[in-house]
Amino acid sequence: MRATLSFWLSLWRRRRSPLRRRSDVLEAWAGVAAVVLTLLVGPALGWTAGSLAHEALRETVRDQHLHRHLVTATALAPASGSADGDGHEGGAGRDGYRRVLARWRGPDGLERTGLVAVRQYARPGEPFPLWTDDRGGAVSRPMDGAAATVHSVLAGLGAAGAAAGLVEGARRLVVWRIARRRYAEWDLAWERAGHTWGRADAGS
Repeated sequence: MRATLSFWLSLWRRRRSPLRRRSDVLEAWAGVAAVVLTLLVGPALGWTAGSLAHEALRETVRDQHLHRHLVTATALAPASGSADGDGHEGGAGRDGYRRVLARWRGPDGLERTGLVAVRQYARPGEPFPLWTDDRGGAVSRPMDGAAATVHSVLAGLGAAGAAAGLVEGARRLVVWRIARRRYAEWDLAWERAGHTWGRADAGS
């Protein structure tokens, strides 16, 4: 984009030059239009996308905090292949979580038993915190406001970057078509000049 702007400025300085072609003017104005659209449309689209994403994520945060509950679970035994009895990392996943067989009481007061993922290994009989839904099923930790803000900013930046990429792509397409037309004009000019080579009245 900086090269396009420099090209337009150099063309503006020699706007009265007899070497200036119509295709040069069109190419320069395509660059100017791309810069203006990038500066205006990109931030506007990014702000709109970020705002919409933030509002949606805030609703998600409110819903998750309303329907997810922190309870205390008790580890019963490690899942097969997850860890040995000394707590050594055996079959821990790439994200560092391990699966253990645990028992917990849900928000409805009913006791449940099942395999859950824990980041730190819990020995049999050791309590650990666990998030559940309204029915007592194990779920992930609810999203917080900071995470929602980060995701919204990333969504806005992504939208702004996508808009800038589309504008730049359109500019390159226009410049490509202008260049093709310019080359066709050059070929036609060379063809016309070839018919006059060697003629005394042609001035060549």
